[in-house]
Amino acid sequence: MNEFITYNNIEDLDSESKYLIHKAKEATAHSYSPYSKFCVGSAIILEDGTVITGSNQENASYPLCMCAERVALYAVASQFPGKRIIKMAVVAHKKNHKELAPGSSCGACRQVMLEFEQRQHNPIEVIMLGPGEKWVKCSSARSLLPFGFDGKVLH
Repeated sequence: MNEFITYNNIEDLDSESKYLIHKAKEATAHSYSPYSKFCVGSAIILEDGTVITGSNQENASYPLCMCAERVALYAVASQFPGKRIIKMAVVAHKKNHKELAPGSSCGACRQVMLEFEQRQHNPIEVIMLGPGEKWVKCSSARSLLPFGFDGKVLH
């Protein structure tokens, strides 16, 4: 299986992916981004069909900010422990703009996504809008961070 599949149009994606993108876009309405003015939303679907969303939350002390991906992932861990994550969509747009902007997860979010994937012993599919306004579907969080830090080195 390819690690990345690119789609020219959102309509080319499967219905579950389109729904997840829609939920992620809805989540951007809850973004608190007065500094960057870049609204990010994420949506996760669990094995039982439950959808969890997150949005970026900024703070004047920048290191205290939290990305949409981690907001949603930590919500899953605290509210639905043991439930397997199937797929995650991440979208972004500039404040007061309706059209989505290309954006991919930061390194910290990729590391957290990778560890969630390792914990559940199953890949997490990731969907995002990439360069050239093309949708990118990644077969696994590992493909986004091939040399991620692994907890095994701590033992």
